[in-house]
Amino acid sequence: MCLITFAYDSHPVYSLVLVANRDEFFRRPSREVHYWQDTPHILAGRDLEQGGTWLGLNQHGHFATVTNHRNGRDKPQGLRSRGDLTRRYLSKPQPAKDYLTQLEPEQHAYGAFNLLLGDETGLHYLSNRSDATQRPLAPGIYGLSNALLDTPWPKLLKVRNGLKQELQDDRLIAEKLIHLMLDQTSAADTDLPDTGISTEWEKMLSACFIRSADYGTRAVTLLLQKPDGTTYLREDTFDTHGNTDSQEFQLQLPAIGAAARINQE
Repeated sequence: MCLITFAYDSHPVYSLVLVANRDEFFRRPSREVHYWQDTPHILAGRDLEQGGTWLGLNQHGHFATVTNHRNGRDKPQGLRSRGDLTRRYLSKPQPAKDYLTQLEPEQHAYGAFNLLLGDETGLHYLSNRSDATQRPLAPGIYGLSNALLDTPWPKLLKVRNGLKQELQDDRLIAEKLIHLMLDQTSAADTDLPDTGISTEWEKMLSACFIRSADYGTRAVTLLLQKPDGTTYLREDTFDTHGNTDSQEFQLQLPAIGAAARINQE
């Protein structure tokens, strides 16, 4: 993923509300969200080049998503795919904290990443571009793009503020949440981050929804979950001409953060 905003235990009906954009080169082969044939308990999109995923769930109620941490000045070679981080976690019924603890010694073998995992204990975050180790997230409203969690890039602020506004309504509307991620307005030149890439690319990537001939937003994903584990997943996919497909899944899963809520009662 390249742009995510989410609310954890911050809405009267939904314990998790998440919307996310996946940006990628159109030539890179991938498959839309589906139950994987080789690992049927995983529901996720799949990168057909490396075999991993950018966002997914499994039947144990575990959730995973990853973004890259952009730094055009650093071009390391031979690093492992970020999509493998999410695939490995979703493949086995392992606690998020244990998985991240095992991952920490080898985290720099991967391309620069931000990793967000969920299980019955809550949401957990780790970046291999931060001095901090893994950390559980408190209830709140967050944004994540191609820098550390809540780095105030213009597009992150735009979608996070938009989500805050939508959360004031007890009845969330899927189309309105998806619409938050479709803004193609670029940031002003004075507000562009400096990540070591050309100004032209920095400008293009500053939009929430990216469109160009070769690279752009290929999927918008919405995840809604209630405290009882009732889960709604929707994915809209796009190509260079626009929307190509939309899929919806209704699931009953162990709820993310369920154990943490019980302990707080």
